[in-house]
Amino acid sequence: MSPDPSLARRLGTADAVVIGLGSMIGAGVFVAFGPAARAAGTGLLIGLVIAAVIAYCNAMASAHLAAKYPTSGGTYIYGRERLGPWWGFIAGWGFVIGKTASCAAMALTFAAYAVPGPWWAQRGVAVAGVVALAALNYRGVTKTAMLTRALVATSLIALAAVVVGIALGGEASPAKIDWPDMGADDAYGIMQAAGLLFFAFAGYARIATMGEEVRDPKRTIPRAIRSALLITVAIYLVVAVAALLAAGPESLANSSAPLTTAVDAAGATALAPVVRIGAALASLGALLALIAGIGRTSLAMARHGDLPGWLSAVHPRYRVPHHAEIALAVVVCVVVATVDVRGAIGFSSFGVLVYYTIANASAYTLVQQRRWRWLSVLGAFGCVLLVSTLPWPSVVAGLAMFAVGIVVRTVVLVRRKPGNDLSK
Repeated sequence: MSPDPSLARRLGTADAVVIGLGSMIGAGVFVAFGPAARAAGTGLLIGLVIAAVIAYCNAMASAHLAAKYPTSGGTYIYGRERLGPWWGFIAGWGFVIGKTASCAAMALTFAAYAVPGPWWAQRGVAVAGVVALAALNYRGVTKTAMLTRALVATSLIALAAVVVGIALGGEASPAKIDWPDMGADDAYGIMQAAGLLFFAFAGYARIATMGEEVRDPKRTIPRAIRSALLITVAIYLVVAVAALLAAGPESLANSSAPLTTAVDAAGATALAPVVRIGAALASLGALLALIAGIGRTSLAMARHGDLPGWLSAVHPRYRVPHHAEIALAVVVCVVVATVDVRGAIGFSSFGVLVYYTIANASAYTLVQQRRWRWLSVLGAFGCVLLVSTLPWPSVVAGLAMFAVGIVVRTVVLVRRKPGNDLSK
């Protein structure tokens, strides 16, 4: 078994778009609107637009970088190549810890919608979901894309039914929307909502991190990123407006299942099972794509010595980073038993925003992309701004995890070779 053969290029543009949609739609529509409404009320719509603009800047940075470096690892590789090994490590570490939290959030969301009942039953179902999807990823990336396509289609049908049901339920009203006054507190809340909603848009990273497995990556990756992001923004806006018209921001803020609350408030209670099924399937789609993306970033970091070399193994038959995905499944199962879904969103956003700050800085150094540099500057500034407005527990936890990673890497480099240059 060779430790680092290349992965197989089996994915086309449609496959890559579907994987991105599976990540973004599952994460945002069924999870993030509740915390965002708590932070900003109806101002979450403004926060959604801000998050989308910053996500677009990040998407273009990722597209340009992925076209130049079409290999697994995403910003971990871009940071190493453009800024230096330490910046690459910080980006990769932020991605791995942030998206591991996202995996736990998606597993818990799936269980909450699929098995209403005691917490221990939900945790057990969440663990079972992680194990099942990790086993599927183990069998090959083509099967990942095929199942994600089916899950995304089912989720979109469910969301369409929800929006139509709210429109026809008879209880939705513009009077339920109370716009903020845009004072200092309201502006801060809107930016915090944008930071929380950014969690939902980060799925296009799955496409960039799979650069070693798409056909014609210089053309496929940019097209797939743009398409997946634009489709997701349109869906989010429609669903957010419908939910606010149906239930109002206060009810959404106090609900752990905001779309179920919305259809109930709109007088379309019969659609609650549709929402529950759609949420469960969307969460599975997001979890499936997350496992694939984290596994490949871990593979790239292991190849460069920033994670244990055991994680760099690629299965000789299925051509996937099977050791990395097994390790990830074990860690996520442990996290599922110890966290709640809302806390995981803020922690995940912190890690991912740091990741994209480095992506924008890396894209800025591309000489051939000078006319796009203003987008990289805007994207980096936006990421830093959103990080600063996240809930303080998420910021503290994120800083602590980055400190742990930096200390461990420093110790490893010192022990690896006497006189080792710590800039490597």
